[in-house]
Amino acid sequence: MSGPMSLEPGGAEQDTLALRLAAPRRIRPRRTDDSTLALRLSRQGPDEAEVSRLAAETADRVGPAVHPYEVAALLEAEGLSADVIRHRYGHPDLFSLASALYERVPRTFPEPAPTTDPWRPDHVRCLLRGVLFALPGLAYLLAGPLWHPGPHVSALVVAGVVSWAWGQALGHRAHLRMVTGRREAGRTLLTGAPLGAVLATAAAAPLTGGTTDLWVVAAQSAYLAAAGVLLVLARERWLLAALSPLAAGAAALPWWEPGPLPRAGLPLLALLTTFAVTARALRAVLSAPAGTGGPRPRLAVSLPYGLFGLSAALLVLLEGRRHPYAVIALTVSMGWAEWLLYRFRGWSVAALRRAATPGGFLLRSAGVLGLCLLAYLAPLLPAALLTGAPPAELLLLAATLWTALLLQAFGVAWPPAAVCVLAAACAGAVTLLRLPPGAAALPLCCGAGALCLSACVLRLLGRPAPHL
Repeated sequence: MSGPMSLEPGGAEQDTLALRLAAPRRIRPRRTDDSTLALRLSRQGPDEAEVSRLAAETADRVGPAVHPYEVAALLEAEGLSADVIRHRYGHPDLFSLASALYERVPRTFPEPAPTTDPWRPDHVRCLLRGVLFALPGLAYLLAGPLWHPGPHVSALVVAGVVSWAWGQALGHRAHLRMVTGRREAGRTLLTGAPLGAVLATAAAAPLTGGTTDLWVVAAQSAYLAAAGVLLVLARERWLLAALSPLAAGAAALPWWEPGPLPRAGLPLLALLTTFAVTARALRAVLSAPAGTGGPRPRLAVSLPYGLFGLSAALLVLLEGRRHPYAVIALTVSMGWAEWLLYRFRGWSVAALRRAATPGGFLLRSAGVLGLCLLAYLAPLLPAALLTGAPPAELLLLAATLWTALLLQAFGVAWPPAAVCVLAAACAGAVTLLRLPPGAAALPLCCGAGALCLSACVLRLLGRPAPHL
């Protein structure tokens, strides 16, 4: 309102008859208004015909109002003066006329205009990430005949598990620093990536059988660290270009025996190219302007993401011991999984716009979760059948990982980390100690984990607040 106004009758706005006659007329006289002064003075109450005409003219704007005060604000914005309200419509003040219009016009709540989906995924980027997760395996296909690790393959496994856990924590911390500025995120990656490679190599060093094994483990750890930097900085195309020698060499293997030099040279060329593009990406972000500053996030904030990475690596390792080709299919599916994470957020926002009650939104959220899980697991079913893996085992493992990633995407870190750590510990202990139920331990643990994580998703994300 433009100023304080009495909401009760009897105030200063109640003019006398003499003032009413002396005031200049500011309204347009009606064509049918031929009443005399005596008739005008004797009329009592509102002019129903004029109020009905005004209600018809403003129905599209009065209908969505949820309180008469909104109608009063609308009338004031239209420029209706106190004289017009009293003389033309017969109401003592603005609020009386607003209440009359609010009662006459039925409530209408039109759907909001469609807006651009803020969570529309980058289709090419998600496809590339799925390919890039599996493409480095071609290095072992090329260099395998030159290097026979034998029992020392466990060194590669340990280094990979440590690199995976460290990469998850480092990626989360870099994204936190990205809020402050790209330069700060680059400094975090410049410090954390080499340290992670050193830790992974050191953890696997006792399991190596010689200098060659140690160099292979160091190369794997260094590549995983550099690739993690490029993925955090959204340089998927650069990484794909760096790995193109591997793809070219592996594609020619069915028709051409490259010999020792190409078998060793192509993986080495891909590794050096990855280092070069990583250095270029880091140089670009380090030359960016300094951020807004602010306190550094505590290291403990990224701890659950590291624990999730560790437990996820162990679960995948347990699956890969018996069905390695199924793990390749699972690795490739990570791009599709990331695309569905974006789709879940977009579809949840759309469900929020259509829901009228919290219970209705919860039901819609359950439908969105079921649709995303079905879309993610459906392509893995034929992959499990083709690779000889039990379908339930692979599908339950994939469901556990996807629901955990979904919660992490909304900033919920500890529940998925705790569930995955517990599932990996139980399945690992049963496998290591050869306890019953044996091979069924992994699907049972993953099934329980998927149910717990799905319940967490509905409880935490089935409310409107996380999607606003």
